[in-house]
Amino acid sequence: MIHSVNNSPNTPGSASAEPVLEFNEVWFSYDSETAVQDITFSVTKGEFMAVLGPNGSGKTTLLRLALGLVKPSRGTVRLFGQDPRSFDNWSRVGYVPQRVEAVQNRFPATAREVVAYGAYRGFDPFRIFRRSSGGEVEAALDMVGIPELADRRVSDMSVGQQQRMLIARAIIRKPELLFMDEPIAGIDAAGQQAFHALVRRLNTGMGMTVMLISHDIGAVMREATTCACINRQIVFHGGVHDIRSTDLSKLYGFPVDILLHDPNHTHR
Repeated sequence: MIHSVNNSPNTPGSASAEPVLEFNEVWFSYDSETAVQDITFSVTKGEFMAVLGPNGSGKTTLLRLALGLVKPSRGTVRLFGQDPRSFDNWSRVGYVPQRVEAVQNRFPATAREVVAYGAYRGFDPFRIFRRSSGGEVEAALDMVGIPELADRRVSDMSVGQQQRMLIARAIIRKPELLFMDEPIAGIDAAGQQAFHALVRRLNTGMGMTVMLISHDIGAVMREATTCACINRQIVFHGGVHDIRSTDLSKLYGFPVDILLHDPNHTHR
């Protein structure tokens, strides 16, 4: 049984809102194994979209397609109206990966150095005559609630602190669309609550569009506006409060019951 407490009136994005990401009859296969098939949905401006599904369901494949890392076998993907593989304005997009081992194991970087990398804009011979990005770094660290950790080595930070650092790196250029891939893996309950409060603030306070890849049903139903339930195919797409037990049972392949507490104290 899934227990979820919702403190905000989540509603689907308006059908007339501007799409920032579109999948149209998308298929993709790894060699002969189909990862996703006939996927059609869009993410609109200002939406908090969660992609929910079990391991191996194709969630991360959708993210790779959205970022232009792989090409659809069939169908089309559009990122701000363009093919992601030829998209050339990545300052509009932020990305928070699932793990930070690659950063902390390769060199003794500090949080400040990792976040500053997010501000990199390519080679600029005149950058030396411009103001340092230090102000941007401090502002990003402050926004995610860890300004005091600026000079701490990544390897000396908790998993939750590392995830906040990666969010700071992703938002330093104030992107319009933020992708997050299983961002709370390994974070304790208190850290998860703080994390979701931060993402909620980015979405509702800053108007940032969010696409969250997750397998956490409770978090999705608490935080997201809309949800796409994926198990290679779309099992459900719509407002999170419209998800039924039958949808989740079909998604996971075993019976799932939902007990939902919303502001009106209704249950289902």
